[in-house]
Amino acid sequence: MSILKVSRLGHPVLRRVAQPMSLEELRAPSTQKLIDDMIETMKEYDGVGLAADQVHESRQIAVLEVADNPRYPDKPKVPLSVLVNPRVTPLSEDMEEDWEGCLSVPDLRGRVPRYKNIRVQTLDRDGKELDFVATDFHARVIQHEWDHLNGKVYLDRMRDLSTLTFLQEFSRYWLNV
Repeated sequence: MSILKVSRLGHPVLRRVAQPMSLEELRAPSTQKLIDDMIETMKEYDGVGLAADQVHESRQIAVLEVADNPRYPDKPKVPLSVLVNPRVTPLSEDMEEDWEGCLSVPDLRGRVPRYKNIRVQTLDRDGKELDFVATDFHARVIQHEWDHLNGKVYLDRMRDLSTLTFLQEFSRYWLNV
């Protein structure tokens, strides 16, 4: 496995809608290696999610996991998941604004509104269809990665850019607000 280079804000790959994956493409050894490398890259950089376009691959693949993450120490655990060609549907208009960061927008955080409850229809890494409900932080992580697959970053969702802050200032001035 390999640690992959993370694309940063400004690279055109982050603003493209990623290409859907066929079952044949998904099952290819090169795609399975990409998924393994994405998981390793996400963990290396203490991410809780990573979309393929964040590693310069315009494909509808995202990985996520929340487990003892130093960037999100108080968030509930989310098992390691691979989402391929995901579709996300809000289950209500109920939204919550909370802090987000992104490996492609390093050293910044901002408050982003997200749906609290979503339905996710996707394939797993083996091509098996999954259909489940995600809530709260799990839903937030999925929506963040789904945005990447659709050419968006969290900054596009922020209602108020006055909360955009560097991590050092976030820890100093915003963490306990």
